[in-house]
Amino acid sequence: MSVETLGRTGDSLNIPAEQQAPTPERTFSAINSYQLTEAIKSAIQLEIFTAVGEGNTTSATIARSCHASERGVRILCDFLTIHGFLTKQEASYFLTADSAVFLDRHSPAYIGSAIEFLLTPRLRECHAHLTEAVRRGGTALGEGMLDPENPDWVKFAQGMMPMMCRSAEIIAAELRREGEAHKVLDVAASHGMFGISVARQNPAAHIYASDWKNVLEVAQKNANAMGVGDRYHLIPGSAFETDFGNGYDLALITNLLHAFDRPTCTKLMRKVHIALNAGGRAAIAEFVPNPDRVSPPVAAAFSLTMLAATASGDAYTFTELESIAKAAGFARVDLSPVELGINRLVIAHR
Repeated sequence: MSVETLGRTGDSLNIPAEQQAPTPERTFSAINSYQLTEAIKSAIQLEIFTAVGEGNTTSATIARSCHASERGVRILCDFLTIHGFLTKQEASYFLTADSAVFLDRHSPAYIGSAIEFLLTPRLRECHAHLTEAVRRGGTALGEGMLDPENPDWVKFAQGMMPMMCRSAEIIAAELRREGEAHKVLDVAASHGMFGISVARQNPAAHIYASDWKNVLEVAQKNANAMGVGDRYHLIPGSAFETDFGNGYDLALITNLLHAFDRPTCTKLMRKVHIALNAGGRAAIAEFVPNPDRVSPPVAAAFSLTMLAATASGDAYTFTELESIAKAAGFARVDLSPVELGINRLVIAHR
């Protein structure tokens, strides 16, 4: 039966007469969505958005600025316009508000470097084996992205830092509002920005950063560059195996719990609980979907990344995070109202 026939026989199929006939457009777009990934990657590598931001608005001037062919630039810019990353007036291209803020290299909020991790071959390979991951209920590639001292986590620390800076500052300000911290544990510190932001807003605070040794080298460089290197201390190794010590006023657990199943998360949170002083807090930044697990879209969809790239990770709802923290011994767990973009802030009180 053709689409046209299906539309005409809607009554017999209980399809409302006013409903538009089914179309393959969504399916076609989804199957070809890899093209958008490659287009954004190419535009970032060629610095298309930066060139447009500098006033190069025609395909010819953009091509000269980016050392590319005019035909190639024209087709790529048209594609980016179709997908909302550029606008077009006659033969001229202009940045959208989002592209100006996040994709023009001259912007302080530039996040184009995130492709160095988000499009790393290992992560893409994990998704290429998604069918098998669905069958298994977890990654089809060994430990997925969680191999010890995976060099991709250095790429994460280097590439994702710009994306996290604003969130780190907001979290530090919110935690400072609730009380000053002096000794701070930063679990899976990565680029270090969350602990560094706390140190900058709490002049007496010392940060103890836990992560793999190769990743902590990035964090230490960032701490030195931002003037808090003398208060930045390293705890190299697995967060599950190293000795955190104790006496902490605050623990930061940012974008980590989603990589593990609930029993493993509880084990880690129990270790953090022991390391905190009485009255101490654990600040958890995570993708937090609503109870329906399909909204908000970015947070909810992150579960698929965890399916492809980890053995048992997930995007946890607030109720699930609260349950994990309380099972680890925390007395109260709050969902902060502060806006962090794609993450939410959850604060567990010892």
